Parts: sequence; C-alpha cells; structure tokens
Amino acid sequence: MKKVVLVFGLISGIISSTLMTIGMLAYSSKEGCSDYGMVIGFASMLLAFSLIFVAVRTFRDKHNNGIVSFGKAFLIGLYISLITSTMYVCSWAVLYKTTMPDFMDKYVATAIEKSKSSGKEEKAIAHEIAELEEAKINYHNPVYFAAYTYMEILPVGILVSLISAAILKRKARNSESAPV
Repeated sequence: MKKVVLVFGLISGIISSTLMTIGMLAYSSKEGCSDYGMVIGFASMLLAFSLIFVAVRTFRDKHNNGIVSFGKAFLIGLYISLITSTMYVCSWAVLYKTTMPDFMDKYVATAIEKSKSSGKEEKAIAHEIAELEEAKINYHNPVYFAAYTYMEILPVGILVSLISAAILKRKARNSESAPV
C-alpha cells in the first residue's frame, strides 16, 4: 500500500502543482482571467485527484487479490490527497513568495470591486470588505496561509477519495457460506 500511495501521490502532486503554477502565471499576466480561474483550478484538481481512483484500483487488483474494503480504499485516497495537497501548498508558497507577492492585494481589490457592483446593500458590502481585508492580513501569517491553501484543495481530494472508495470496494467471497 505504501508504494502505491507514494507513487500515485507524487504523480498527483506534480500534476496539481504544475497545473496550478501554469494557471496562476496565466492569471497574473492577463486581466480578466480570474473569471474562469476557479473553474480551471478545480478542474485541474479533479484531474490530479483522478489518480486516486487509479491507485485504489491498482492496489485492489494487483496487490490485494482483487479485494479492498471501503476503509482501506478511503485511506489510500486520503494519503494520496495529503501528499498531493502538501505539494500544492508548498508550490503555491514558493510561487507566491517569489513571483506573486501582490496576489492578495489584487485578489481583494477585484473581490471588493465585484462586491460593490453586485447591487448588494451597503451593510453587506461593508461586511464583505472587512472579511476580505482580514483575510489579506491573515495571509501573511504562515499558519493561515497554509490553512487557506489546504482548504482549497484538500476537500476535493477527500471527496474523490470517498467516491472512489464507494465505487471500488470489494469484499472477499466467503467460501464457507456457499451451498454444498
């Protein structure tokens, strides 16, 4: 199980980190690219996490005699999700610090502009702006930075792990209960 988790986790991490880097560099070089950024980001995460399905199936069929419990399949997916998410967080930290240190300023400015043009009540807009400004301040703290970044990707991995485990679980056939 360890080898399957490590191999597929590293491949998935490379995919997610590479696609995130390409996407963020494209975002920073073009105005208006952020409208599709979230869709492209989650699609690239799903692509990377699709390897969870392949890993669980590989473990079940090639290493465990065609049998895997829901719990074991979920654990495989969870471990891969943790490896992938950690690589993603580290890649974003390097990219953010070296290439995009003004990312949060631009992100918050864009979000405030969208909020003001949304037609919401002034009180709701003021509340949103306060939350955005607090998030921008928190983003400078490494703990918050890591937590925010993990919360982007890890839930997607957990969801894919649950779905893969549910689809791929297979119990051993009990030969004792077969009619004689």
